Amino acid sequence: MATLPNPEIEVIEEVIEDIANIKLWELVVYNDEVNTFDHVIETLIEVCQHSPEQAEQCTLIIHYKGQCGVKSGDFEELAPMRNEICRRKISAEIMLK
Repeated sequence: MATLPNPEIEVIEEVIEDIANIKLWELVVYNDEVNTFDHVIETLIEVCQHSPEQAEQCTLIIHYKGQCGVKSGDFEELAPMRNEICRRKISAEIMLK
């Protein structure tokens, strides 16, 4: 006897496959003893399109915790931001969440 396909199971399998293919990357900025708060804030505003408040909050987290995830997204979206941040002499990496 043939079994009928269950559309609910097929949909769930498709969703699971889609989730497995999502790669969430995070742009992480690290603290140093060289850059000023103003330089890091200005960089986050210009490069990551942060609001001034968001940039200031991230900069405080970077200062006190040593690092902060400042942006999430696709690797291709984050790579140019990371490069520009590093060009401005601020340490940053892209990490898989």
